[in-house]
Amino acid sequence: MCYVHVAALVAEYLKRKGMFRQGCSAFRVITPNIDEEAAMMEDVGMQDVHFNEKLAHLYDTLHRAYTKVMEVMHSGKRLLGTFFRVAFFGQGFFEDEDGKEYIYKEPKFTPLSEISQRLLKLYSDKFGQENVKMIQDSGRVNPKDLEAKFAYIQVTHVTPYLEEKELEERKTDFERSHNIRRFVFETPFTESGKRHGGVEEQCKRRTVLTTTHCFPYVKKRIAVMYQHHTDLSPIEVAIDEMSGKVAELRALCATSEVNAGPLAYARAFLDDACAKKYPDNKVKQLKEVFRQFVEACGQALAVNERLIKEDQQEYHDEMKASYKDLARELSHIMHEQISAVEGGTKSSLSDSLHIFNAISGTPSGTTLHGMPSSASSV
Repeated sequence: MCYVHVAALVAEYLKRKGMFRQGCSAFRVITPNIDEEAAMMEDVGMQDVHFNEKLAHLYDTLHRAYTKVMEVMHSGKRLLGTFFRVAFFGQGFFEDEDGKEYIYKEPKFTPLSEISQRLLKLYSDKFGQENVKMIQDSGRVNPKDLEAKFAYIQVTHVTPYLEEKELEERKTDFERSHNIRRFVFETPFTESGKRHGGVEEQCKRRTVLTTTHCFPYVKKRIAVMYQHHTDLSPIEVAIDEMSGKVAELRALCATSEVNAGPLAYARAFLDDACAKKYPDNKVKQLKEVFRQFVEACGQALAVNERLIKEDQQEYHDEMKASYKDLARELSHIMHEQISAVEGGTKSSLSDSLHIFNAISGTPSGTTLHGMPSSASSV
């Protein structure tokens, strides 16, 4: 981002020389923060310097940059950073920083514990280890409840906050993590004073923070300008949670990986011409996973058949037909008979729990043979 600001300054200088029409405004599409460069001072006595001999190198760099962008867009995997709210309390230690909040941008998937320990060490070295305390709670802090003899630091994980219209306009992960200045975190509470309770009494407070500048910026932390709190009642929490589940499932169904489906993997790695490129043990392992996948799909269909209503029977029949087509195609690719499972082999209760646990993000403990068990969180 520093390079962007430097380039904007050069563009603004060229505009004032009559050599470039837009000036620093040409970079506003990259970051709104660029407007501050329009206030540059006039420089006198500078000599024109031409770097035409470096154009080849610059265009080569540009070529490699766009090649990398294409790779990232194709894979869909990009670590765009993690954000935290950091608040400081303690007039005797932080002075003008007392009560102020900042949003910190950390690289990749920085855990909360890592930045907390780093800040604790930083300020312990400055103020003395016995004088610094970390506030573990993400809720509101009343300075009157704090002891003046300690310096307090509160660290909370936050995520970029985008409204529905912004989500429609920003399609990619990069767009949703670039030029952002609003962040959100949620704090659970109940009317009785406890943090957690039953679903019928569980409330949560949603806090939206707005910073003075957009990320990314020339600094890794930006001050919070103001914040807005919204308290959700238990039924509003239920609506919010279920709406989130629906949105995530729709997004999952819309991804190219899901549309490609298991057959894309089978054709890519188990087809005769392709399987020779990979170790035999890995090919055998993938075949075994596909056998288990077909069995699991059959069990899921059996559970679904017991749970559906009459108006859902037609859709269920379509799924069964697609399931049989899948088994038939896999049989052709793997050169073995992959039989579609007509009925589940496990109990209805067990299967139902596994399916609804997968949807809700609750660990079920189910593992595929030869594959590690993991708890999913939707």
